[in-house]
Amino acid sequence: MRKISIIDSGLSNIYNVCQAFKYIGMNVNVVNDIDDEINDHLVLPGVGSFRNGMSQLSLKKLITPIKNHINTGKPFLGICLGMQMMFEKSYEFGEHAGLGVIKGDIQKIPNIGKDHIKHKIPHIGWNKNIFINQNSSLLKNIIDGTATYFVHSYMANIQNLSDAIAVCDYNGIDIISIVQHNNSFGCQFHPEKSGENGLKLLSNFSDL
Repeated sequence: MRKISIIDSGLSNIYNVCQAFKYIGMNVNVVNDIDDEINDHLVLPGVGSFRNGMSQLSLKKLITPIKNHINTGKPFLGICLGMQMMFEKSYEFGEHAGLGVIKGDIQKIPNIGKDHIKHKIPHIGWNKNIFINQNSSLLKNIIDGTATYFVHSYMANIQNLSDAIAVCDYNGIDIISIVQHNNSFGCQFHPEKSGENGLKLLSNFSDL
């Protein structure tokens, strides 16, 4: 059975993520600190604030192992806050450094969209993904426009558009929903809560 490592940063209930990967046939290994084994596929889920997420990774001494894994070209997937922490920095509750996998930063979603119409923050619920790069291996057998489940108040401001794989439209605001840099991927939504297509995405990642 194929193995996958999932980081427990202490900021999310990773049960659903673990169960989703088990459902598609993966043997799950939870990583709590620097002494735990990291398999060829590594996943970083997360909810909550960027500052607390990076602080927890630092406390558990996992920042260097994560970067080493990514730098060797092994598959990496960040989910929700995990995707945001892949960026260089965030302006959530101050300015905080991230993992620096993808150039750009994390900023609050504007509460006014097209035609100066206000909308709710956080962005919660199902939204369609518009594919920018359909050749990404993460999107295999997934239809353009597929809806996935989002819960977030901050969004990615990406420097290199070539790193953006998909976006979603929130009242006229383009929110980057999937990113890829080399063999590292991130999704702003929760694939483990996104039904069949979320499982397809996780399966595509597992097949890398």
